[in-house]
Amino acid sequence: MSGPIKWVLLFLSTTQFVLGMLVNVFIVLVNGSGWVKSKKISLSDFIITNLALSRIVQLWILLFDCVKDIFFRSLFNNGALIQVIDIFWTFTNHLSIWLATCLGVFYCLKIANFSHPTFLWLKWRVARVVVWMLLGGLLFSCSDAMSLILQFKMYYVLQRADDWGNVTEHFRELRNEYEVIHVLGTLWNLPPLIVCSASYILLILSLGKHTRQMQQSRTSASDPSSEAHKKAIKMVLSFFFLLLFYFLAYLLTSSHYFLRGTGMTKLISEVSTMFYPACHSWILILGNSKLKQTFVELLWCKSGHQKPGSKEHFSP
Repeated sequence: MSGPIKWVLLFLSTTQFVLGMLVNVFIVLVNGSGWVKSKKISLSDFIITNLALSRIVQLWILLFDCVKDIFFRSLFNNGALIQVIDIFWTFTNHLSIWLATCLGVFYCLKIANFSHPTFLWLKWRVARVVVWMLLGGLLFSCSDAMSLILQFKMYYVLQRADDWGNVTEHFRELRNEYEVIHVLGTLWNLPPLIVCSASYILLILSLGKHTRQMQQSRTSASDPSSEAHKKAIKMVLSFFFLLLFYFLAYLLTSSHYFLRGTGMTKLISEVSTMFYPACHSWILILGNSKLKQTFVELLWCKSGHQKPGSKEHFSP
């Protein structure tokens, strides 16, 4: 890897790490302090807080992986440390995707309006549905992480065979089996991706329909309610495209286990993967009134325009 490319990738990964840590730590501190003070927390805040915690772990793992691949690739090529890191990454990555899915389903069932009986049944039981999804996502995340044990055993057997030059028909079959298991392992992320995409699409359709109805019933095209719905549509669309971008980057990152000559591709994919846990959390702050108000108030306090605890800059 050439020097300029190496330092550019290191700069990008470090910048995304710092920004992502700032925003996710902010979310944890704001929601966590509110939870401690009031002794209760809403379901959406609980999901957002745990999502931020999982992304803090993700960002640390991704930064470590980027630095390792840039400077210490041969030193940390194998070993128990890499296995432990991969297990933690697999668990937090899968859990993060499920938490984002639960948040999307929660917003969809709370905001969207459809007359289909199945949708109404789920809407009336939104809390129960989301809690069961959280428990199911936790179970799937643990199962996905534990499935790595079998993959690691097969991977190191194949690697020793390559090192010894003993590539027999048996090892070729074992390599094919490993590749199949690895691909199936990445498919653990398909169920939450499909559910999350469906919830975003339904939410966009509902918001779009409601916006058109408001514009037809009012003479002003710039009605505040219509503008708010348009902003909500843009926010949901950004969530949707960020999720697709993250999933593609994750697939490219996972390909390094069984594809040759993908060191640069893996590193670029890891840097791209860091964009989602950082950017998605920033959008969450902009879409959450409590987080946004606290963040703006903090900026006013830091700039000296407002005394701590003052609320005079915010309308009720």
